Amino acid sequence: MSQIRKQSIISSVVVYIGFGLGFLNTYLFTREGGFTKSEYGLTGIFVAIANVMFSFANFGMTAYIYKFYPYYDDNLPKKKNDMFSWAVLVSLIGFCLVVISGIVFKDLVIRKFGQNSPELVQYYYWIFPFGLGLTLYSILESYAWQLRESVVTNFLREVLFRLFTTILIVLTFAGILAKFDTFIRIYSFTYLGIAITLMIYLLLKGNFHITFNVSIVTKKFFKKIVTFVSYIFSGILVYSIASVFDSILIASVLKEGLAAVAVFSLAQNIASIIQAPQRGIIASSIAALSKAWKDKDLAKINRIYHRSSINQLIFAVGIFALIWLNFTDGIKTFHFQTGYDKARWIFFFIGITRIIDMGTGVNAQIIGTSNLWKFEFFTGIILLIITLPLNYILTKYYLGILGPAIASLFSFTVYNAIRYWFLKKKFNLQPFTIKTLYTLILGVLCFYCCSFLFDKHLGFIWIIIRSLAFIILYITGTLTLKLSPDIIPVVHTILKRSGIRKKN
Repeated sequence: MSQIRKQSIISSVVVYIGFGLGFLNTYLFTREGGFTKSEYGLTGIFVAIANVMFSFANFGMTAYIYKFYPYYDDNLPKKKNDMFSWAVLVSLIGFCLVVISGIVFKDLVIRKFGQNSPELVQYYYWIFPFGLGLTLYSILESYAWQLRESVVTNFLREVLFRLFTTILIVLTFAGILAKFDTFIRIYSFTYLGIAITLMIYLLLKGNFHITFNVSIVTKKFFKKIVTFVSYIFSGILVYSIASVFDSILIASVLKEGLAAVAVFSLAQNIASIIQAPQRGIIASSIAALSKAWKDKDLAKINRIYHRSSINQLIFAVGIFALIWLNFTDGIKTFHFQTGYDKARWIFFFIGITRIIDMGTGVNAQIIGTSNLWKFEFFTGIILLIITLPLNYILTKYYLGILGPAIASLFSFTVYNAIRYWFLKKKFNLQPFTIKTLYTLILGVLCFYCCSFLFDKHLGFIWIIIRSLAFIILYITGTLTLKLSPDIIPVVHTILKRSGIRKKN
């Protein structure tokens, strides 16, 4: 567990640095005198559609790597390990099919988006290099996770990708990139940039090998691999569509669609800060879970489940409360463009969704690496059945831009509840303890205490004072209640390395 803890903490720090850059980018996109709402919304819809492209193109290859890597690693030398080669080849073939489909159905895209989001139609073909880069990077990332390189992959995705974006924004403001047209064309190649960077890194580390000689492992498990990938691919596909359907729907059915996507994207990007530890914990847990299932070590899986739940919940509750305390003040203080204040309640519902998702731990990864991985497909179908019609009805007929946020909260609550029930029934695994309740109560008490003391005060100084007061109260409560078994060892390590506490 110490290795998982170490990588999770380092990855979380890296991710938070990335989110700091992401906040800077968001501010530059949305401040007065910055990009228009439609231009910012276009970058958001690029990400949404690229994720759908990746979900179609990868044909379940990321899950194939998660599930079967231990078998390849235990039975083959590195240079004869053909897993990575087949994963890349299948994904490239898949993306070729995506491109063909994109060309064939372009007229449909024009009909659906031409009126409310004309910029999307204008830059339609530039989404494809963006989607290709995301596809290649995601395959490389999945493989690197198995090599215990989660810190590097998180740096590339969370920091370097955003740094590329920051540079492009600054160059645009400086007049070096003459107009938004040049910005978006270069932006479409940013994921390809980090994919090539990761490929070079793996090559230098001696972990990048291409071979299409069919290994004994591939021959032995071929039928199981095909069956597994078929189910998991379908599950990942429907989950991805459910996850990004909101932005695509907004762009299609609401007037000034991309401007509405911009407001929704602001709420999503701020809410994504809550998820910073999740990527680090997932990245560092995948290999351990795969190995534990192979070794039938249910006790280790249970420990990972419990700790991933409480660690993520502590972060999620704390960050959500901290942002909610300062949301309105931040919009005014940092001079966001008129209209972005509508993102407040969108953030609230998305944020609660993130808390529920993180509080239930790495349930998806536990199921996906187990022998009952078919359940991944069925839960994905349930999620899609609930999400698509609910999103459409609430968005188009009742709540407008707030509709997708409320629909997601309901859908993902049901989705995680089903997973919780499944793991409890099949393996007697469940992530919650009394400290789960303590964490929620602590977050609520600290929030209302700081809100009561500082809510009437506005401005940058009061954002800092309000935030520091909450952080001190929340951290003190977390340490006093000993909410997580991983926190005290981390504190001791920090104190030792800083010289405050002597080493034993």
